[in-house]
Amino acid sequence: MQRVRVLQSIFRHLTQRRILNIQSSGLEQLVNHLSTVKTSLGRMSFSTVERGAPNTLDFRIYFNGPNGVISPFHDIPLNGGADKTVFNMVVEVPRWSNAKMEIATKEKLNPIKQDVKKGKLRFVKNCFPHHGYIWNYGAIPQTWEDPSHTDTHTKANGDNDPIDVCEIGTVVHKGGSVIQVKPLGILAMIDEGETDWKVIAIDVTDPLAAKLNDIDDVEKEMPGFLAATVEWFRIYKMPDGKPANSFAFNGEFKNREFALNIIQQTHEQWKELVSQKTSAGGLNASNTSVVGSPFLLTKDDAQTILNQAPAPSGESPPRDPEVDKWYYVGQ
Repeated sequence: MQRVRVLQSIFRHLTQRRILNIQSSGLEQLVNHLSTVKTSLGRMSFSTVERGAPNTLDFRIYFNGPNGVISPFHDIPLNGGADKTVFNMVVEVPRWSNAKMEIATKEKLNPIKQDVKKGKLRFVKNCFPHHGYIWNYGAIPQTWEDPSHTDTHTKANGDNDPIDVCEIGTVVHKGGSVIQVKPLGILAMIDEGETDWKVIAIDVTDPLAAKLNDIDDVEKEMPGFLAATVEWFRIYKMPDGKPANSFAFNGEFKNREFALNIIQQTHEQWKELVSQKTSAGGLNASNTSVVGSPFLLTKDDAQTILNQAPAPSGESPPRDPEVDKWYYVGQ
C-alpha cells in the first residue's frame, strides 16, 4: 500500500509538471522515468561527519544521506545504479595508510572507527616491501558473511562482516568515500578458520577501468599485482606473532562471474540479518531506510545518535613512530 501511494505521488508530480504526456504514451513514459529515478537513487550522494579526533579511541566517521544520518552498512544501496554489476563501495582505508579503519558493525548506525586491540589502536605492519594497505580497502554495503553459514567452497563459516573489497585503481580515495566499483574477481582467504572473501574491483571512473573487465585482465595490465595481493594477505599478521593466513583454491583468484555470485549470496544473507530472520551475531542492524526492518530508526532517532557522539576535535595526538617501522617476514 505504501508503494502504491508513493507511485501515485510521483505520478501526480510528473503530470502536474507536464513531464509526462499521459494521453499519448503515459505508461511507457512512466516506466522509463521511474527507471531514471531508480538510477538516480542508486547513485545518490553521501557525505561524512567526523566525531572525536583521529588517532584516538573516540574517533568516528558518520555518514549522511539525502535525508539525514544513515548507516553505511545497511542504508547505502548495494548497487551503484541501474547496472547490477556495479556496486557501491565504502572506503574504510585509503591506499598506503596503516590505520586499521573499519565499519563499526556493533555500534548504532555503524560509523567507521579504528580497530582496537587490548585498549590500543591497531595499525597494520609494513611487511617489506609493502607499505600499509596496497589498495583502497573497504566493504560493499548491504552484504554480510553469515557466521552460521558454512560456505560450500571454503568449508568454513563467514567472518560476521560485510564483504571486503580491494579497489586497485590509480586514485587514493579518502576514508569514508563512497565510490562505484566493478568486480573483477575474488580471493577466498581463510582467516583464523573463517571465510573472509576479498573482492578485487576497480573504480568505474578510473582510467584503467575500460581495460579491466575480468581477473585475467589484471595480470595482463598490472603484472605481479595479484601475486603481491596474495602475499600481503598471507603475511600481514605474522609480525604480531600469528601464523600465515591460508586460502581456498590454493590461493588462486576466481573470476568476475564467481565474484558476482558470492556478492549476491552475501546480499541475501544481509537481508536475513536486517529483517531479523537470523541471529544478528552481536551486530547492530539499526538503519533508516530498510522497509519492514524491525531495526528501523526515525530520522530524529538517527540524528540523536550522532548528537550523542563525542564532539569533533581539531587536535590529533601524534602517531606512534613505530607505525612506520619495516618488518622483514620470512617466506
